[in-house]
Amino acid sequence: EQLMQPSLVALVAVVIVAVAVSWTSSPAPPPQPASVEAVMSRSENAVAVVTVPTKPFGDQKPGTSGLRKTVKTFKLQEHYLENFVQAIFDALPLDQQGRKAATLVLAGDGRYYNKEAIQIILRMAAANGFGRVVVPQHGLMSTPAVSAAIRSLGAYGGIILTASHNPGGVDGDFGVKYNGADSGPAPPKITDAIYECSKKIESFRILQGAGVKDVSLDTVAEHELGGMTVSVVSATAGWIALMKEIFDFDALRRLLARPSFTFVYDSMSGVAGPFARALFVDELGAAPSSLINAEPSEDFNGGHPDPNLTYAKELVRRMGLAAATANKDDDDDNESKDDDNDNIPDFGAAADGDADRNMILGRRFFVNPSDSLAIIAAYASAAIPYFKSGLKGLARSMPTSQAVDRVAAALKIPCHEVPTGWKYFVSHMEAGKCSICGEESFGTSSDHVREKDGLWAVLAWLSILAHRNADASAPFVSVQQIVEEHWRKYGRNYYSRYDYEQVSGDGARALFKRLQDAIAGGEQYKRGTKLGEFVVEKVDEFSYVDPYDGSAVHHQGIRFLFQDGSRFVLRLSGTGSVGATVRLYLEKYESDPAKLTQDPQVALKPLIDVALAESKMQHFIDRTRPTVIT
Repeated sequence: EQLMQPSLVALVAVVIVAVAVSWTSSPAPPPQPASVEAVMSRSENAVAVVTVPTKPFGDQKPGTSGLRKTVKTFKLQEHYLENFVQAIFDALPLDQQGRKAATLVLAGDGRYYNKEAIQIILRMAAANGFGRVVVPQHGLMSTPAVSAAIRSLGAYGGIILTASHNPGGVDGDFGVKYNGADSGPAPPKITDAIYECSKKIESFRILQGAGVKDVSLDTVAEHELGGMTVSVVSATAGWIALMKEIFDFDALRRLLARPSFTFVYDSMSGVAGPFARALFVDELGAAPSSLINAEPSEDFNGGHPDPNLTYAKELVRRMGLAAATANKDDDDDNESKDDDNDNIPDFGAAADGDADRNMILGRRFFVNPSDSLAIIAAYASAAIPYFKSGLKGLARSMPTSQAVDRVAAALKIPCHEVPTGWKYFVSHMEAGKCSICGEESFGTSSDHVREKDGLWAVLAWLSILAHRNADASAPFVSVQQIVEEHWRKYGRNYYSRYDYEQVSGDGARALFKRLQDAIAGGEQYKRGTKLGEFVVEKVDEFSYVDPYDGSAVHHQGIRFLFQDGSRFVLRLSGTGSVGATVRLYLEKYESDPAKLTQDPQVALKPLIDVALAESKMQHFIDRTRPTVIT
């Protein structure tokens, strides 16, 4: 006791436990006024479990996928991160003995504040009595790889530090989300419990003292931190091994080895980079030049890591689509100039910040994410060994186009419709009722994990190309040919999404309140009402009841459903950190073979006009056009 530092002696009465602890690295931050419950060792090696007083924040309600705020919110508001992490720990139904036996996985996408946050959370996990935390080298691991790690390790759960496709850097966003033992995003009952804990939190527990050092994450190794084991593991090895169980790597190598086949993969300076290098270069023999933006960056190299035609500018240019998608008001003429036609690759793809999303492109050809999901499902049993025995079922988020429903009907398997948010797919997978699922927001995956998996989707498309081009002497069947063949067989669900980002929250809420009131009134949009050339079948607000546990969610989007099968949907997104994002989804089915290759904006123009008029978009959010069109 006499050897304790003065700052610790000044604290309230303590129970002293003598345990030898040694460490090397940089010193921890100075201790804050708090109560010390246990101090381990002496003087220069002192490690204290400290209870730090705090006050609740009123804005820590998790959104669609965890808590996302600006970096400045997490970093500059004292105890903001610690409060939310303690709320996660407090919400878990584990006693002291259960925590000691539990393993957690902790990783992030490498954005700014990732390194510092990992060290804070490790100290908190140790102070809260967890037995083991598994961390990837450098703290970097894709969200789907975290899901795979939770499953393979039999871990109790995991904490993922990501704001997904949101911008990074000092002025960007940061996020924290919890995944449970099923390896999927926490369901509403858990996120609701976390939020309740965050509203009444009075203190958090953390290790402090001169003996508390940063854990080195540079090499694979085992460390001890306050009696907790920290296992630093390879970020990519487990996920690569899983992919080898799913796909035919020999067929993929043959495709990539074809002299006439070229491809490019854009990691968008996110965590996908190390995975792409390990997969495409080390395993499949692709040239390193096939990868662009493959070095993870804390600010995504100044870019916006969202794989769409607006933000994946370099990939879009290389694939010959820049001129077709250029913003007419863009002052940078170079951004709208395509590469020379002879140099355009046959296949292109991109990831987002945490590598759970994907965009698929052919030569001068964009594959809508809803079509991508449907085509992967249609080819899965023939092109991907993992599905050789057939599919159990398919699923899509409510706003996603109904193209995949048509594939499910042809295969005579169910297609489940769920709210936006990957967590809603998990129960169908756990019940063995869903093999492949996806969202229109560039998320596609299967039941190999319980998260979106962007690189899985890329491998699925490469497998389809390998399957269709097994005869190297035959003319190459392109991405565009595969998509247009699919349309001829199933018809085309013309589809587009308009994103209005960072708009006034008050204006967005007023927009939805007006429509909710109209729906409640029942007369304005009753069946048979004509809106432009469309006749109303039903207008409602989507609600969902989980068929397995009976949990319900409401206010999941306003749907205008028309008698010809056309529809538009309005949603307030839960993934932004500043202002509000209003999303407008538009869909119209076409079976006439002569009308399958129209520009979607032309084919959907009558529906777009009706949607903008009925929503009064410009009036409420003061925007004349969307930020992003997909």
